[in-house]
Amino acid sequence: MQTRAIDPNRPNTTVQLWLPLRAQAKIHRFVFSLLCLPIFMGTAVRAQDFDQTHSGFDTVLKTYVENGQVDDAGLKRSRRELDRYLSSLAAVDEKEFKTWPTTDRLAFLVNLYNGATLKLIVDHYPVKSIKDIGGFFRGPWKQRVVILFGKTITLNTLEHEIIRKQFDEPRVHAALVCAAQGCPPLRPEAYVGARLEAQLAEQMRTFLADSTKNHVDVRSGKIWLSRIFKWYGKDFTKNGKTLLGSLAPYWPEQAAARLKSRRDWDIAYTDYDWSLNERQVGK
Repeated sequence: MQTRAIDPNRPNTTVQLWLPLRAQAKIHRFVFSLLCLPIFMGTAVRAQDFDQTHSGFDTVLKTYVENGQVDDAGLKRSRRELDRYLSSLAAVDEKEFKTWPTTDRLAFLVNLYNGATLKLIVDHYPVKSIKDIGGFFRGPWKQRVVILFGKTITLNTLEHEIIRKQFDEPRVHAALVCAAQGCPPLRPEAYVGARLEAQLAEQMRTFLADSTKNHVDVRSGKIWLSRIFKWYGKDFTKNGKTLLGSLAPYWPEQAAARLKSRRDWDIAYTDYDWSLNERQVGK
């Protein structure tokens, strides 16, 4: 082992050790492991004590969401709380996650989807539509932006391979928001396992009450529905259910009365608006 000569005229000059590259790599790995040890230990503690009220995300939503519209510019300027929240989700261990009640697990995953979508938008903001992100073969839902159980996955994987496959709950389609005007409104609070049933029911009622997306036209004999119910109709028709039967409990009173006026309804689908669900602050 050799040392570089010390310049007597520069007393602060450091001594540099010249080691074989393999030895240097071992030292670097050892130092890195020491630096990361507290992080991993802290991650384990955070996972065990996970906040099932999702208060961090709740704060973000209450601050930047109004009537389903998002202050994307404001969130981009002050995104620390969102990033901190997503880091807390990433810290959760899969084995621990599987011990939670079903409602806690589903609330966690829906919040993760919506939070990761917000992050995707602010990472690329300003954009006019989420569909402007990525290319033709690797659009926004194929971007690896979701960290879950030590893996980085896509929004598509989270929604279709995890949420839809593991949970028989079609109402999540009123809760998962893809940052477009055509989506259901982004709820201005986090989903919580203890209140998930009431929250999903309210989301369905709110979504069906939006006459620009869903309405009953007695004259034409058509029920106009969001294309979400076309794309994911199979989720609402499991176990012998019909689409209209699944939606019946959630229609507004006036629409429900119209539905009872006849039986031979045709289903049509409204156009989907992919423009950003952006809140125009100060305008």
